[in-house]
Amino acid sequence: MTPKELQTRFKEWATTVVLFTRNLPDGPEFRSVRNQMVRSAPSTAANYRAACRRKSGKDFINKLKIVEEELDETMFWLEFVVGLSADLRPLIVPIYKEADELLAITVASIGTARKRLKQAKPQSD
Repeated sequence: MTPKELQTRFKEWATTVVLFTRNLPDGPEFRSVRNQMVRSAPSTAANYRAACRRKSGKDFINKLKIVEEELDETMFWLEFVVGLSADLRPLIVPIYKEADELLAITVASIGTARKRLKQAKPQSD
């Protein structure tokens, strides 16, 4: 998958999450959850895009670490919603599955970038 395709995938997932929040009940306990998800999900897409425009290998890794954190946070809020309202589980399962796949890709990319960065450093004997 190319970086451009992955950018599109992140953006589509973030849009899906934001649209999903419209399904949350109006209660006060969901207001905060809605706001958190509306912030964290698009942040993954924006930070992945920023990572692709990196200035250095370290910058790329740092941006991907933010993507990892924001994905994990959104996944937490999705789990939390299921805890508050199990009837929303069928809507959450495909969103969560995509988040898990994006997280696996992100973690693998961080590992690869770290390995390349380490290999690029001059070795001292």
